[in-house]
Amino acid sequence: MANPHPPDAASASSETDTESSPPCVAIFNSNDPSGAGGLGGDALAVASVGAHALPIATGTYVRDTAEILDHFSLDEEAVTEQARCVLEDVPVAAIKVGFLGTAENISAVAEIASDYAELPLIAYMPNLSWWDESRIDIYLDAFRELLLPQTTVLVGNHSTLWRWLLPDWESERPPGARDIARAAAVLGVPYTLVTGAVAPDQFVENTLATPQTVLCSEKFERFEAVFTGAGDTLSAALAALVACGNDLGAAASEALSYLDRCLDNGFRPGMGHVIPDRLFWAQPEPGEDDDTSPAIPGFEMPPHDTKH
Repeated sequence: MANPHPPDAASASSETDTESSPPCVAIFNSNDPSGAGGLGGDALAVASVGAHALPIATGTYVRDTAEILDHFSLDEEAVTEQARCVLEDVPVAAIKVGFLGTAENISAVAEIASDYAELPLIAYMPNLSWWDESRIDIYLDAFRELLLPQTTVLVGNHSTLWRWLLPDWESERPPGARDIARAAAVLGVPYTLVTGAVAPDQFVENTLATPQTVLCSEKFERFEAVFTGAGDTLSAALAALVACGNDLGAAASEALSYLDRCLDNGFRPGMGHVIPDRLFWAQPEPGEDDDTSPAIPGFEMPPHDTKH
């Protein structure tokens, strides 16, 4: 796509700066005011693994750390204008798609993505059981038809992808990652990252697969806590690691390891679920001395009172 800004001396001098800048990831997702997932969580995960997020809002959840109560979507024009403006200015190395809210927004994002067909597109399908069933069907149909054919890696929980892609599964055994990858491949997806499959001995298995083979598989011990935001964290980290030039198998393995550390250091900011600590590496090590410097008199924070 042509750059709408004519080149000048300033832009020419910035080319060397661009070479040393972190790669940029365009993120289409909804705002999550709880910070558990959504655009805020994506931006933290992307930055944590070394890339720069370009957050494009598709709407906002009404939620706390325990549950989603509602969702308000932006219209497709607002999504398109946000995306076109920043993508015509900033070179992008990967695209991450989260929850888009409406079939119209799916169509808008699919049209934008088609103009950047050379970029890897990481799509995350969240659990939509909180939503109205008729809306779920419309959303999934549009996603299947418009975005899956452009998706490089589809990320989702085992049960979510099973219900969506293999609704008529009749075998007594649950479908494996390759079974789900086979169903996704029919719709145009070359790689599928299936998470949270139940494994023996209190483990869960996460597998990057194609219909023919398993590219990466990691088992992690199951946590007792209930987490919110794991899928957004994993898919955002994977998109950023791919944008940084990592091989897909290595990027998936590193993203899964990063997620495991985020969950291991998870915290409960409210009265609901535990959320991943995407900046676990920035926390002080156990045993480090806290800053116990005395407060300077006269610099206490005043209360937030209205004084008219």
